[in-house]
Amino acid sequence: MPLGSVETKLSGQRLGAPDTLGISTLDPGHRPPTMPPGRHVTIRVRMLDDTEEVFDISQKASGKVLFDLVCSHMNLIEGDYFGLEFQNHQKMMVWLDHIKPIIKQLRRPKHTILRFAVKFFPPDHAQLLEELTRYLFALQIKQDLSCGRLTCNDSSAALMVSHIIQSEIGDFEESQCRSHLLNNNYIPDQMPLIDKIMEFHSKNIGHTPAESDFQLLEVARCLEMYGIRLHPAKDREGTVLSLAVAHTGVLVFQGHTKINAFNWSKVRKLSFKRKRFLIKLRPDLNSSYQDTLEFLMASRDCCKVFWKICVEYHAFFRLFEEPKPKPKPVLFTRGSSFRFSGRTQKQVIDYVRESDFKKIPFERKHSRVQHNSRLSPLPSPRHQEVPREVSVVSNSPHLSASSGHSHGMVNGQKSLELCSHSPNGRQPSPLTSPLLNDAGSVRTDDEDEVRRKRFPTDRAYFIAKELLTTERTYLKDLEVITSFQSAVGHDEATPDSLKNAILSTFEPLHKFHTGFLREVEQRLALWEGRSNAHIKGDYQRIGDVMLKNLQGLKPLTVNLHKQSEILLELEKACRASHKLEGLCRDFELQKVCYIPLNVFILRPLHRLIHYKQILERLCKHYLATHVDFRDCRAALADVSEVVEQLQGNLIKMENFQKLLELKKDLIGVDNLVVPGREFIRLGCLSKLSGKGLQQRMFFLFSDVILYTSRGMTATNQFKVHGQLPLHGMTIRVSEDEWGVPHAFTLQVSTHADLTLSVFEHPSPPSSPRSSPSSNDLLTFPECPEDSLVEAESEDDMTPSHTSLEKPALHRGNTMVHVCWHRNTSVSMVDFSIAVENQLSGNLLRKFKNSNGWQKLWVVFTNFSLFFYKSHQDDYPLASLPLLGYSVTIPSESENIHKDYVFKLHFKSHIYYFRTESEYSFERYGTALKMSCNFSAKLVYINVLDFLKLFCYIRVMKYLAYCIP
Repeated sequence: MPLGSVETKLSGQRLGAPDTLGISTLDPGHRPPTMPPGRHVTIRVRMLDDTEEVFDISQKASGKVLFDLVCSHMNLIEGDYFGLEFQNHQKMMVWLDHIKPIIKQLRRPKHTILRFAVKFFPPDHAQLLEELTRYLFALQIKQDLSCGRLTCNDSSAALMVSHIIQSEIGDFEESQCRSHLLNNNYIPDQMPLIDKIMEFHSKNIGHTPAESDFQLLEVARCLEMYGIRLHPAKDREGTVLSLAVAHTGVLVFQGHTKINAFNWSKVRKLSFKRKRFLIKLRPDLNSSYQDTLEFLMASRDCCKVFWKICVEYHAFFRLFEEPKPKPKPVLFTRGSSFRFSGRTQKQVIDYVRESDFKKIPFERKHSRVQHNSRLSPLPSPRHQEVPREVSVVSNSPHLSASSGHSHGMVNGQKSLELCSHSPNGRQPSPLTSPLLNDAGSVRTDDEDEVRRKRFPTDRAYFIAKELLTTERTYLKDLEVITSFQSAVGHDEATPDSLKNAILSTFEPLHKFHTGFLREVEQRLALWEGRSNAHIKGDYQRIGDVMLKNLQGLKPLTVNLHKQSEILLELEKACRASHKLEGLCRDFELQKVCYIPLNVFILRPLHRLIHYKQILERLCKHYLATHVDFRDCRAALADVSEVVEQLQGNLIKMENFQKLLELKKDLIGVDNLVVPGREFIRLGCLSKLSGKGLQQRMFFLFSDVILYTSRGMTATNQFKVHGQLPLHGMTIRVSEDEWGVPHAFTLQVSTHADLTLSVFEHPSPPSSPRSSPSSNDLLTFPECPEDSLVEAESEDDMTPSHTSLEKPALHRGNTMVHVCWHRNTSVSMVDFSIAVENQLSGNLLRKFKNSNGWQKLWVVFTNFSLFFYKSHQDDYPLASLPLLGYSVTIPSESENIHKDYVFKLHFKSHIYYFRTESEYSFERYGTALKMSCNFSAKLVYINVLDFLKLFCYIRVMKYLAYCIP
C-alpha cells in the first residue's frame, strides 16, 4: 500500500478473549488516574450544560487521562458514549485521541476549549442504564435542536421542546410557559410554534425530569437526523453529497435526506487514499452496486477524520471487546496505526449491570423542578401522548424488540402484501380444528378490552406475567412425564432402575414448581390489585419471589443432572424390550404428548434458560435504585451459575434427543444413533435422475448424508434411498453439465454420482432441463397446495389419513413431515434457538373472513402454535406449524382497527393475532422472528455456501483425527 493510504478490515476481538485493560471511564470508588511527571497545563472543557470546567493536567498525559478526569468530576459511569472534541490547527472538529499524549494533539492547550459531547448514539435509549447518562443525552439533543443540526418537522420539534420545558420549569401553567418560551429559544424560528408547544406541554402534567428526558429521547431517536454528523463529499459524477456514520453502518445523505445506507454486514473494508474515501462491499449477486464505492472529500485530512470515526463506531457497536493493538512494524510503517480504544457498548452494559455501587444524585443545572428523579422508575413509552401529525412516532406497536423502528418494517424488511385471497365460497381452511370454529366459542368484546386496560402498565408487570404463563405450561409438561411414569411404571417390561429414576427425579421437581407457581400467582394477584393486601405492602415486584425459589431449587440441581441419565436409560430399555418400545410409542401418540416424549424429559433444563432470560429482561428494565433490582440481579447470578454448569450436558442431550426423534421418522437405516455423530440439518432438495428432478428429503450429519423419499406406508415414515459418507466426498458445481441452474454433484468412491438441483418449480418437473421460475439463488420446490397435504401437518392432533393403507400409526406432524410439505429446511442451531423462544399465554385470534375475535390459550414451542380453550386443558385442540409462514403487521386495507395485532400468512392461509400489551406484542414478534422467519431466509442460500458447509465438516473431522 502506498504511503498516505490507510485502510481497516471490519473485524475485531470477539467473546472469549482475555480481559482488556482499555477502560475509558473510572470505576466507582477508584482514585483518579496517575498523572505522569512533567510540566502541567490548564485545560478548559465546556460541558453539555454550557458551563466550563478547568482541569490541571500534565502535557505528557494521554487523552484518556483527561477524559477520565472529566468523567470522574461528573461521577459518570457510562462515559464511553461520550468524547472530547476540539478544533485542530486546520479548523476541523476532531475527537481527542485517548492513546496519544495531549501535547501531540493540542498545539496551544491554554487557548483551546474542548467540548464534552455525545460521541456514540445507540439505537435505543433504554440501553442507557444511568439517569445521568440520559440527562446528558437530553442536553445533547437540546443543543442539536437549537443549532439546527437535528432537523425534523414542526410537530416533532414542538413535541420535543414541550418535554424539555417540562423538565426545566415543571407542570404547565399558561402564563409561565408562554413567558418562558418568549425568553428562551430552543429551536430556530420558534415563534410560530409557541401555541403548539404549549398544547403539548399541557399534556405532560406530572412528568418528572427523568421521565421528560426519557420521552424526549423516545421522540428524537426516531428522527432520521438523530445523532448524524454530516461530512461533505461528492460521488464519481460530482454530485454534492454528505457522508455520515451510525450504529448500523455508513450512510449517504443529499441535503438532509438519507439516500443510501451500507450496513456493517455488507461492508468488507473501509479505506482512504488521499482525498478519496473508499467503501469495499462484500460480493452480492443481487445488488446493482459496484464492488468498491468511491467518494471524493475536500482533503486527505477530511478523509482521515471520517475514516477514524467509522472505525470507532464499528468497534463500539459491533465488537464484544476492545480490538488488540497492531504489532509495530520492524522497518516501514504502512498507513495509520489508529485503533479504537475503550470499552465497547456490550462491555459498558455488562459492567453497569454487574457492578454494585451507590449511585450519586446529580444536580440538574437547567431545571427548576425540585424532584429527586433518581428514585423514580424508568417510564414506559406513552404512545398516546404523541400527536398523529408527528411523522416519526407511529400509532401502533412494532414487531421488533425495539419500538423505534418504522411500522412498515418487520424483522428489518418491509412488510409485503402476501395475502392472496381465496375465491368466494371456498371451504374453511383445514388448518383449524372444528372444535375452535363452532358458533359457541367464546369471543371477546369491548368490555374485555376495557378490563385488560385496567392492568398495571409497568413493563416489569408484563415480564412477571410471562413468568406466570410459561410456568403454567411448564408444570403441565412435568405432569406429562408423571403420566408417562404411571402408564409404563406398572408394566414388567419397564426396568426398576428406570421407574425409580423417573420417580425420584420428577416428583420433587413437580412438587417444587407447584409451590413456585402458587407464589407467582399470588404475587401477580396482589400486583394487579385483585385483593386488599396490596395496600399493606410493596407487592409490585417479582425478584424476591424468584430469588427465594431459585435458592430453593439449588438442592434439586442433582435432579437436573439426572435428565441425561434418564434419556439414556429409556433408550437402552426400549432397545432391550420391544414391548416397552411399543408402550412408549402408544403414549407418544396420545394427545397429551403434543411434542416428542424425549423433549418433555429435557424440559427442566430448558426452563432454567427461560428463568435466566426473564431475569435478564428485568435487570435491563429496572434502574439500579429500584427496590426489585438487587433481588433480580442476585437471582440472575444464581440461575446463571446453574445454567453454566449444565450447558455442556444440555447440548449433548439435545443432539442425542434429535437423533432418537429422527430414528422414528426413518426406515431403511441401521444404527442411526452412533457415538460421535452430530445432527446438522434436514431439508428438501431436488435429486436429478432420468425421470427428472424429484423431491427428496435430505439429512445431513457430521459423518454422513442420507437422502430419502416419503413412504406411502402405514408407519408414515421416510424411506432411506442412499447413505453418502462425507469422508472422501468430492463436490462440484455441475450447472453446465446438466443445464439445470444451481445444480451440484456429490461424488463418493463407493457410490454413483448424485446430482442435486435447488430451485423453485412452478409444477412437477418433467425433464432434467426444466427452467426455474425465479432468480433466487437457492429455493426449494413447492408441493401442490391441496387440503390433504395441509391437513396432514396442521389440523387437529389426530393421525394423518392420507395413506393409501390403514390409518397411520406414526404421527405425521413431526418436523420432518412439516419440512417436507413446506419445502424448507431446519438446522440443529435453529432447534436450539427455538428452545430459547418458547411462550405461553392468552391470544385473541381472528380468521381472514371472520368478524369476531376468539380468545385462546396458546403455547408456542417446537416451531408451532398449540391452541387450547384455557390453560387448565390437558391437551391442545389444534396446532399450527409455522415453518414457512411470514409475520407482518396488517395493512390499512385489511381493516383491523385494533392495537397489538400481527398477521401470520402462508399462501392463502391468513391468521390475525392480538396480544394484551405492547410488551407481549414485542415478545411474540421477537420469538416468531427468531424461531420461524429463518425458514424464509434459507431460500437465498448460495450453492457455494452449501458446498462450504461440507468442506467445513470435513476439515473439522480431519482435525479431530489428527489432534489427539
